Amino acid sequence: MGTGRARLVLVAAGGTGGHLFPAESLGVALARRGIALDLATDARAVHYGGGFPARATHVIPSSALHGRDPLAFAKTGLIIGVGIVTAWALLLRLRPIVVVGFGGYPTIPPILAAVLRGIPTVIHEQNSVMGRANRLLAPRVTAIATGFRGVGLSDPKLAAKITWVGNPVRPAVILAAAKPYMPPEAGGPLRLLVFGGSQGARIMAEIVPPAIQRLEPALWPRLHIVQQAREEDVGAVKAAYAELRVSAEVAPFFADLPARMAASHVVVSRSGASTVAELAAIGRPSILVPLPHALDQDQMANAGVLEKAGGAIRVPQPEFTPDRLASEISALAAEPARLAAMAAAARKAGTLDAAERLADLVLRVAKL
Repeated sequence: MGTGRARLVLVAAGGTGGHLFPAESLGVALARRGIALDLATDARAVHYGGGFPARATHVIPSSALHGRDPLAFAKTGLIIGVGIVTAWALLLRLRPIVVVGFGGYPTIPPILAAVLRGIPTVIHEQNSVMGRANRLLAPRVTAIATGFRGVGLSDPKLAAKITWVGNPVRPAVILAAAKPYMPPEAGGPLRLLVFGGSQGARIMAEIVPPAIQRLEPALWPRLHIVQQAREEDVGAVKAAYAELRVSAEVAPFFADLPARMAASHVVVSRSGASTVAELAAIGRPSILVPLPHALDQDQMANAGVLEKAGGAIRVPQPEFTPDRLASEISALAAEPARLAAMAAAARKAGTLDAAERLADLVLRVAKL
């Protein structure tokens, strides 16, 4: 590498918060070390990318496989092929010292192009089960970082490449983690945060308000609910809480979600990798409802890790009924000491320095 050229890392990530948030965290850690960052992603990243610490964002063609017929395979292959050619040209222009992938199909073309060009490569797997894109790339990359311990170690061909670093969390999460957990006082406010991941979840709008209705009426005045809901569900959710005279803030998106996590006594949410990492880093008790239809059942496994640690209650979606949720909330509200123990257990499972660990690995692979 010439001395006059800026040291640049190209990060490739799918365009959802679950992939972009840890990539953002790595970017912040690398920036502190004088390393520039560019982002390769898909068009969805525009929604999240306002604060992303990249010099530039490059949209690379890619596609998941839709359908199993030969035409679908051919179409997907063509799009990925175009993406590889596009990424090849981008790499020729940018000349990064390393390419880092965070999963999702938009990761595939930049990583494969980097492998073909002989550029060092790292992938980071956020989930406790390796996703399909990362499974495809794992045999080809230089190094593999994992968010959970034990991922991929059963494959001897991959084990030598694997380093556990934890799941990087955003600076806003690290800031929120500084706020200690204060369990609810007897008769005092009980703050409940409800969300369904970066895209929201209809199931939360369908189940949580009727669950609140099933609580003892004496608990209603204590409740302060913050709930993420889809645009089309906001009105109905607000009306349900208003009828019960329960204090509630309902919106499609909360830009300050880490701060709201820190302010809550109990969180009810899906169990995507970033959500679980942030709950653990901040140290908040949770009721986790894994997305049921994921092919790899990654959310079920993620929630299981936090449940085993003692920081969460895992409720499979078929069991996530208003009666079950009301029962769990009632029990937690009656046991502040249990909530405090769950918060401490979640915090113990968290990793606040994962971004620095990952940055160390990236720079070792780049031989810096």
